[in-house]
Amino acid sequence: MTVNLGIDVGGTGIKGAAVAADGALRHRSERETPAHDVDAIAQAIADLVRELIDHCRRDGDEVGAVGVACAGFVDAAGGTVLFAPNLAWRDAPLKDRLDILVGRPVFLENDANAAAWGEFRFGGAREADDMLLVTIGTGVGGGIVTDGELLRGSEGIAAEIGHLRVVPEGNRCGCGNKGCLEAYASGTALVREGRELVSGGSPHAGALSDLCGGDPEQLTGLLITQAATDGDAAATELFADLGRWLGEGVASLVAVLDPELIVIGGGVSAAGDLLLEPTRAAFARQLTGRGHRRQAEIVLARLGNDAGMIGAADLAARRAGVTPVPATQPATDRPAGSAPAGD
Repeated sequence: MTVNLGIDVGGTGIKGAAVAADGALRHRSERETPAHDVDAIAQAIADLVRELIDHCRRDGDEVGAVGVACAGFVDAAGGTVLFAPNLAWRDAPLKDRLDILVGRPVFLENDANAAAWGEFRFGGAREADDMLLVTIGTGVGGGIVTDGELLRGSEGIAAEIGHLRVVPEGNRCGCGNKGCLEAYASGTALVREGRELVSGGSPHAGALSDLCGGDPEQLTGLLITQAATDGDAAATELFADLGRWLGEGVASLVAVLDPELIVIGGGVSAAGDLLLEPTRAAFARQLTGRGHRRQAEIVLARLGNDAGMIGAADLAARRAGVTPVPATQPATDRPAGSAPAGD
């Protein structure tokens, strides 16, 4: 069997897998990301690729293409990582370096784009022609497929939807600007608001305070999700606020893109309806032309943290001329709330 390799490089970990033409995973491996050393990152990726190739050969599988999803801006030519907020890449010619280290052509893609393609081909959007993926994790990422093609833009950095400005002179975003969607609708924003509640000593935040032992710095997104799942009013309100910002941001994007389907992924999406219900409500209220147009459905991603690997492998196969098998069913049978991580 011919398989393609998908590698997903994040700020803390590098994951890799052999991916069959129908999106199914055959081998997995991972290692830590040496985030502050450009050469060490490239070497770690190459070592992981060689390890996976060895696994495939032992099982009688032939490796076709190699795709690498990067948490950063990848240029339109797919050769250079222009910038990565949590890694050492700055105008780094990663493809050339990996081609040499691996001994075969490697194809680069932005991680959110790769995840969007994975969901489009094999996941929650496999029956759509136009879709928008929004990933809610530490930040807010996204990917756009229109008329069956991944939208990259002239510089290769389209779909940075987390940096859509929603509040002029609002909260400072990690990108340096003020008022970005990411500053209001991300996991970071969720934790920030929760910690403010606890540090203010509000009786409303009693359950959250108990979960973090009274220390706001110990409050995490997982603890807030746990409290909301258990019915805590304060935690539920935090998700309602996040969902409102997300729904309004998505409505603005839909006014421009008019997608058939909106897929919500990322670690925060594990909250399920606690996030989706306020998101859908805010989206419906803010949708331009509401009542006179079909309202795009908002669904959870299906491929979990594997979406980037699956998408990177499939995109690499296409660019290398390896003909993929059309997707007719999800590559895996994960729970709906298991979704790809954000940027």
